[in-house]
Amino acid sequence: MEDASPAKWHLAHTTWFFETFILRDHVDGYSHFRDGYDYLFNSYYEAEGARHTRSARGMITRPTLDEIKRYRAWVDEAMVKVIPSFKDDCKELLVLGLHHEQQHQELLLTDVKHMFAQNPLKPAWFASDDDRYRSAHVPLEWIEGKAGIIEIGHDGNGFAFDCEGPRHQALLSPYAMANRCVTNAEWIEFIADGGYQRPEYWLSDGWAWVQQNDIRSPLYWEEVKGHWRWFTLNGMQHVDPNAPVTHVSLYEADAFATWASKRWDGARLPTEAEWESAAASVQIKSNDASHRHVRPSGASADADGLQQMFGDVWEWTGSAYRPYPGFKPVEGAVGEYNGKFMSGQFVLKGGSCATPDHHIRPSYRNFFYPHQRWQFTGLRLARDI
Repeated sequence: MEDASPAKWHLAHTTWFFETFILRDHVDGYSHFRDGYDYLFNSYYEAEGARHTRSARGMITRPTLDEIKRYRAWVDEAMVKVIPSFKDDCKELLVLGLHHEQQHQELLLTDVKHMFAQNPLKPAWFASDDDRYRSAHVPLEWIEGKAGIIEIGHDGNGFAFDCEGPRHQALLSPYAMANRCVTNAEWIEFIADGGYQRPEYWLSDGWAWVQQNDIRSPLYWEEVKGHWRWFTLNGMQHVDPNAPVTHVSLYEADAFATWASKRWDGARLPTEAEWESAAASVQIKSNDASHRHVRPSGASADADGLQQMFGDVWEWTGSAYRPYPGFKPVEGAVGEYNGKFMSGQFVLKGGSCATPDHHIRPSYRNFFYPHQRWQFTGLRLARDI
């Protein structure tokens, strides 16, 4: 699948990032590990020249995994030697590289899940009985958000990617957010009501995508004798009715919101500004993707207010991924990190169950094309009041 990369490539690419942007450019006398790696493991940096075609990454049989591990050790050793002497510009690149690696830790989980799902044996990466974990039913309630002039964007404390700023004002009309994410049970109702067969719910491009790809359910779902099951990193499991629906595209999320607008008057996807403003007062929960049970959790029946804002599913918003007022990409190749993708994609917020700890914050702007759904993507509803 063109969006996914082999595990070996992720390991090599994150190593290449440090070798290229720090060791090569800032350390006198550094000796590259091997010629050709700059071609194989460059992802999308045009300033770094030609690169291997993304869709063909899975065909790279050499270098071997052992060679990639030696490459990693070579670069790690060189980095450890020079880090104490770093000036501010190198420190900033180092921190960027670490956050870049956290992104690829998440991508590794989701890419492996997609790869395993293609296997008819449906293998489990982590041995765990997912069916033991069942979420509680939590009624959907509406939480009023702050209206008027608000501020969004990173406030300057701690790390942020360049696309998260500058911090700026936004004007919000009165609105409310759902207290929790849309659940699997609600999605099953959408399916049963002909949600994937009724064009009136769908954007034109979304309906064409449904028809061309024979989409009838979220990714990894299958119906067996009237019951829905889905593929997880723990293998095939029964769908937890009260857990957040996940692996849905923007097209699907928007269609569901249109369908749900009859049930909850005026329901829609939240805007990025609404979501971030509402999330500003919500405590960020710790999320460790190294545990052996990577899945979104259901809402708590004992909690009040907004739940599941962080660390369960990436939540689609109705906002296009475009630059904030005053945005300027940094100079050089690393300026290609985010800015050049600000076309045709939509913003997701909140982080998922596969997102590494300390990589989640209200201002984080994830972005994908509207048809993509191999990440842990879900949604919550909003509406005007």
